[in-house]
Amino acid sequence: LNATAGTCEEMMKRAIFARELGVPIVMHDYLTGGFTANTSLAHYCRDNGLLLHIHRAMHAVIDRQKNHGIHFRVLAKALRMSGGDHIHSGTVVGKLEGERDITLGFVDLLRDDFIEKDRSRGIYFTQDWVSLPGVLPVASGGIHV
Repeated sequence: LNATAGTCEEMMKRAIFARELGVPIVMHDYLTGGFTANTSLAHYCRDNGLLLHIHRAMHAVIDRQKNHGIHFRVLAKALRMSGGDHIHSGTVVGKLEGERDITLGFVDLLRDDFIEKDRSRGIYFTQDWVSLPGVLPVASGGIHV
């Protein structure tokens, strides 16, 4: 059930409704919904045994702009801090295509507890997430993969 809504209150109503229906997974567009809303929803889902699937609608407007964009690596780190169980991470082929090494770099940032610096994969410093839960990257290419 997509819980993304125009207000945090409506989003939470949708998440509660999903739980009442017995839906095991709630989806949220974390960029359009906002980080505060996403964190609130992540806490609710975690406290109530629901998985939170993260959709990244609008990401290309932000992260594919070479001159003024924010790389998805940054958005992925922000998501990991905000909370979620899995996200469409993109692939190295198809509609969500990205550079192979860079894509694998931010996939590791989402998933692994400790990531060594590796500039070839876009990892510019060693990252130790300590006990912060990871986010499972989901490679989705829609109907073309």
